[in-house]
Amino acid sequence: MKRSEINDIMARADDFIRSFGFVLPPFAYWTPQQMRDRRDRISRIVDGRMGWDITDYGAGRFDEMGLFLFTLRNGRQADLQSGGGMCYAEKLLISRHDQLSPMHRHYLKAEDIINRGGATMAIRLYGSAPDGSLDESAGGTVLCDGMARDFAPGEVLLFAPGESITLMPGDWHAFWGEGGDVLIGEVSTVNDDQTDNWFADPIGRFAEIEEDVAPTHLLVSDYATWLDGGGNA
Repeated sequence: MKRSEINDIMARADDFIRSFGFVLPPFAYWTPQQMRDRRDRISRIVDGRMGWDITDYGAGRFDEMGLFLFTLRNGRQADLQSGGGMCYAEKLLISRHDQLSPMHRHYLKAEDIINRGGATMAIRLYGSAPDGSLDESAGGTVLCDGMARDFAPGEVLLFAPGESITLMPGDWHAFWGEGGDVLIGEVSTVNDDQTDNWFADPIGRFAEIEEDVAPTHLLVSDYATWLDGGGNA
């Protein structure tokens, strides 16, 4: 993805989020230099990979297969392992009309996926084989707003604004905006996008960036290079 495209997606995403009464935290609007200037005070932001996350899954077709995310807060893996402390995370996502977030599951993370506003949120579901891989013949049971709901293999469940689904680590899922763009909330156990995503097809989690312009704000995938690697000054 070109950096100019990412900057534009950020600006439009911020407008879309604000249209539903949500406002991102102050660190969302820091420039790269402001993040550098605060580096000694923002370890929790950097280590928790809180902030902007825009991906085309390495396919170069963001409008068809991609996702906007902003990690608002994220706990500690050490707390999750010890069973106490900050064991939760929260995100805002934007799933565009017919923009696929491809089929995947998580190894550890349980998550509530909530339609916060806009069009209909569509989620396709499969169960897991004994080894954890996708089983196209397997259905299962999920919670939808606290109520158990069975799903057939490959069934698409639709969620209007205010409705939600709870997904456990073995639940394979893909989702998109049905009939328009959707603002999605995610409340989950501690989030680790570097190691906790298992995709049905061999794709990348993060986009390759072409630096055609300077970044308005850094992506979480920029932190290692721009803040700690000494590059892209």
